[in-house]
Amino acid sequence: MEIRVLQYFLTIAQEENISRAAEVLHITQPTLSRQIHQLEEELGTQLFLRGRRLTLTDGGILLKHHAEEILALVDKTLSDFQHQGEVCGTISIGSGGLSASQFLPPVMQAFRTRYPQVRFEFYTNSAEYIIERLNQGLLDFGLLLEPVDVAKFDYRRLPERERWGLLLRRDHPLAAQDVIYPQDLSGLPLITTARLPLQKELSSWLGYDFSQLDIFGTYNVVTHAAMFVQSGTACALTIEGAVNLLGGDLVFRPLAPELRMTSVLAWKKFKPHFSAAGKFLDFLQAWPGEGVDRTARSSSSTVPC
Repeated sequence: MEIRVLQYFLTIAQEENISRAAEVLHITQPTLSRQIHQLEEELGTQLFLRGRRLTLTDGGILLKHHAEEILALVDKTLSDFQHQGEVCGTISIGSGGLSASQFLPPVMQAFRTRYPQVRFEFYTNSAEYIIERLNQGLLDFGLLLEPVDVAKFDYRRLPERERWGLLLRRDHPLAAQDVIYPQDLSGLPLITTARLPLQKELSSWLGYDFSQLDIFGTYNVVTHAAMFVQSGTACALTIEGAVNLLGGDLVFRPLAPELRMTSVLAWKKFKPHFSAAGKFLDFLQAWPGEGVDRTARSSSSTVPC
């Protein structure tokens, strides 16, 4: 399977038409059709359903997912090696909605002032997806809410502690309270994190098993839950940093007794320092601000799990 053929496949998937894809790729339609037919034979599955427009089969959808990841990694690899000896290229950072991420903008601004050819790429998702992309080499750094298994990474724990609370409509009866107690959640339809380690922490705070709550649904990014809160369908258990950018009629009320969790900035071990990401790591370690604990940890350290 060639990278070139994967690019052909993705172009057809985007254009939904062989003729238009051939024009975009500047090759003939018979050549393109032959390449895709050979790819289907190689994989042993049909990739497109033929009709007025081409649509992906289940196998095509799976290949599209993998092809996008493969080509993204190829682009990142080429970028890293093309820019040896100069600091330029893309530094990719993944994060959920964490208050701790506020230390990054001044560091990034100062770094880009020194190295103006660098740009940053941001990826927002749950810790599981961020860890997956770190492992795949698609992300350089990940901001992760603990407890999280970072045994495969080097990392720095961030001093700011994320505060848990309840996101609800301003006209909800509980919005009149300054804090939310465990008993307030009884019988309340809730949307909450899908991460099991975080659910265990919430169970400890509740004093009873998390499964006894009325869980309407779970989220991986709290913005997915906000529309259900806005509609009055449910309230959302989340951290404050994840909702600071949400406006409208939503309010955040902290839990009592207070529940806070730490977060870490993680990266793959043995990051080459000739890359832009390696230079950024050096820059971050020398940064004079107070946003990061500068004692790097590795897998030999005690890690929450």
